[in-house]
Amino acid sequence: MEVAIMIEGQNGLTWPRWQRIAAAVEDLGFAGLYRSDHYTNANPPDIESLELWVSLTWLASHTTRIEFGPLVSPVSFRQPTMTARMAAAVDDLSGGRLSLGLGAGWQQREHTNYGWELLAVPERFARFEEGLRIIKRLLQEDAPFDFEGVYYRLHEAVLLPRPARPGGPPILIGGNGPRRTLPLAARYADEWNAVYISPARFAELNGMLDGLLAAVGREPASLRRSLMIGCLFGRDAAEVERKLAARHRTAAEMVERGVAAGTGEEIAAQLAAWAAAGVQRVMLQWLDLDDLDGLEALAGKIIRN
Repeated sequence: MEVAIMIEGQNGLTWPRWQRIAAAVEDLGFAGLYRSDHYTNANPPDIESLELWVSLTWLASHTTRIEFGPLVSPVSFRQPTMTARMAAAVDDLSGGRLSLGLGAGWQQREHTNYGWELLAVPERFARFEEGLRIIKRLLQEDAPFDFEGVYYRLHEAVLLPRPARPGGPPILIGGNGPRRTLPLAARYADEWNAVYISPARFAELNGMLDGLLAAVGREPASLRRSLMIGCLFGRDAAEVERKLAARHRTAAEMVERGVAAGTGEEIAAQLAAWAAAGVQRVMLQWLDLDDLDGLEALAGKIIRN
């Protein structure tokens, strides 16, 4: 299983922090670097939040190996034709290393504060599906096309220049919902990214997804399976115990909630359980943007160079 890092871009991300993290992730041997796409936090106070696509453009031209992308970029405040244009350009700039993570949007506070309509859940996912259809067609079709939807209307839309990578960057759909998210992943995605779930729950949803893929005529192997989980890392048992005590949880309880928790050796063993459940790439959520020493210590225990 490949191991990547995920950070929350709305939690104090600045250019110096982004540049240091990107260099560390590349140098330490992680498979990729992913970040959230938010204006701000779900709850105050507001702190630094580096804009997603500007940060990914810098990353594309200042790294050479790691894959990267948003987890995830919402159509609720990013118009799909512009998202497709930016994604294709950034993917070309990086030499084909972008995964285009897309979502319906969920955080009420940023939509209210910045004037975007989140919509009720059924309408939100209907808009998301229209956005997925548009982005997929722009990336994959050479000829101009028209689109007449409830939320978007296009006339003779075409993406030029054409993406250097055939079909453009792969589309990632994130989420655990069996009624809405998984069917959309089966129909439109190249990668499904689950969020904060135990190995047992991942295996259960993974099996459901295989059935949904078969129903739309796709092979299971055509869809990559990844997972974003929390990470509570301690350099030794005492540090782990202090961090677990602060959360009033045991390591086993954290894993059940979708958080790898322990020393490097313990986290490596936990990751093996997620791999056995079908996870092909795990994105470890690294919340302390300044703890690069901890990131290096973790890499030394779980990355096979």
